[in-house]
Amino acid sequence: MLGWLRGEPGHCRMVAIPTVAQEDARRPGREREGLVAERTRLTNTIKAELALWGIQGFKPGLKAAEHLEALRTVEGEPLPPNTLARLHRLLKRRTLISDQIKAIELAAAQAIERDPTGPNAMVLLLAQIKGIGLETAQMLVQEVLSRNLRDRRAVARYAGLTGTPDESGSKRREKGIGKAGNPRVRRGLIQLAWRLLMFQPDAALVRWYRERTAGGKGAIKKTMIVALARKLLIALWSYATAGVMPEGVILKAV
Repeated sequence: MLGWLRGEPGHCRMVAIPTVAQEDARRPGREREGLVAERTRLTNTIKAELALWGIQGFKPGLKAAEHLEALRTVEGEPLPPNTLARLHRLLKRRTLISDQIKAIELAAAQAIERDPTGPNAMVLLLAQIKGIGLETAQMLVQEVLSRNLRDRRAVARYAGLTGTPDESGSKRREKGIGKAGNPRVRRGLIQLAWRLLMFQPDAALVRWYRERTAGGKGAIKKTMIVALARKLLIALWSYATAGVMPEGVILKAV
């Protein structure tokens, strides 16, 4: 601290501590993210268990437990009792998690309906864009857009969507995107960038991406999708904070 007061900023850094209300508002979105990951893990476990007996195409969704007894192995035999009991337990856990996800989503939607001001106004603004759901809009607002970031570079740095150049003399190479930012925002933005290509084909950002990846291989497209995610985050930040609509973006039909 004394070194920082002497004018040596490398000793420490000042961080913005969120209020209790701001931190509490992030809990539902983060809990939902964990539950979705857990549900995906359970779904993969159920499919892997069935694949062991030569069963493919089973969908562990609603009322799936009612069809377990009718399944037959590749030899035409019913599932063994221990395997059947394990699958029933896995499906019960998956159903419980799905119900919890629905409860979180319903509570979040009701909270926005009760108080459509402040950060919730930003959420509603972003949710009007075609391709952005309410959960994605809430994640962006609660994790990054509601923060007091000074400029577009700070926004990109917070998400960890900036490059990490390695320079030595006349040589310069990129070591990939930085991992120092918020991983939730980084994952969500990259997923949203892929969705943007489907739902906003006439947007200026999508045209920019397609021009630079025309005829390119998969590696180029994966690299450029990160650049698109960075530009998209900055565009959404400008839209949410200053009302600047991204060029060519289509809103949802009312």
